[in-house]
Amino acid sequence: MGCSGRVGYTWGILLFLALVCEARVPGSGAFVRTKGARFVLNGSPFLFIGFNSYWLMDVASDPSQRYKVTQVLRDAAAAGLSVSRTWAFSDGGGRALQISPGIYDERVFQGLDFAISEAIKYGVRLILSFVNNYNDFGGRAQYVQWARKAGVQISNDEDFFTNPVLKGYYKNHIEKVITRFNTITRVAYKDDPTIMAWELMNELRCQVDYSGRTINGWVQEMATHVKSMDIKHLLEIGMERFYGDIMPQRKQINPGYQLGTDFISNNMIKEIDFATIHAYPDICLLGKENGCARYTLITTPKLPYGDKKAYGIKGTVVRTKRRCANGIYAKMDVKTLGRSKEDTEEATCNSRIRKV
Repeated sequence: MGCSGRVGYTWGILLFLALVCEARVPGSGAFVRTKGARFVLNGSPFLFIGFNSYWLMDVASDPSQRYKVTQVLRDAAAAGLSVSRTWAFSDGGGRALQISPGIYDERVFQGLDFAISEAIKYGVRLILSFVNNYNDFGGRAQYVQWARKAGVQISNDEDFFTNPVLKGYYKNHIEKVITRFNTITRVAYKDDPTIMAWELMNELRCQVDYSGRTINGWVQEMATHVKSMDIKHLLEIGMERFYGDIMPQRKQINPGYQLGTDFISNNMIKEIDFATIHAYPDICLLGKENGCARYTLITTPKLPYGDKKAYGIKGTVVRTKRRCANGIYAKMDVKTLGRSKEDTEEATCNSRIRKV
């Protein structure tokens, strides 16, 4: 994307996919799960507004700064925000969680422990991401660097998705996070319903295979690995939204370039519980390079874009075209109101660009 600060989204979360078993931790409440096209909690629809605070662990690793984590979670809860996405990674570099493959800084891990404990206190559930596609906080490029230093023959950063050594590093990190025993709550992460979901990677991309098949194989392998250790939590990929070879007629909707993902086939993997969209409307819809408006929506590949029946289901995401009063004519992902197509599009026109 042509904007700085890739990690700074504000995001509203909607609904979605597959069915997972319900489980509980005594005294800690139920796990969020999915039923059809909805999130549910204790058998009832779980509707929420969320936000991105990628920095919680990083800041909380310094005990003198933990008040900032407390403050943002307290303020979020007061504003009615009940889900936050945050990083469960920081690879190499300063204040790293994973200093080198399999070697962790306990102080930084305790920062994540603290963030989770404060989320419990203020009723905020967390989505924890395992690694970054970008170089911020290390990302997959740091894994490649580690492998090269160990003498592994690596062609480029895209080998992250296929090289067995790199995949082994990543699987070990997943296991380390999922099995982590929280030093404050005294509950293992895999047993903590405060964690709503795991995310495989922030905005994964593969520039050597635009078909989406390489990513598909990687997602299948890693999703199976996650579920082999934890069937209680939901799992999502962390995708942006782009179409691939499975539906070539929809590639024209992509914003002029390919990223090696296939939104449909990648999200249809049975171990993936819901799908995500990272929307950048100022760039992808309007062609602007500045003033990036960022928010993330969660949707489902099960509901076809443009299906008029979907407008009657409140909270569904539908893609449409609309000429708004300001003269802008563009494809829009709109959140339905449970009313008519016209009412939904009008409401979207009135608030379609939100600067954050």
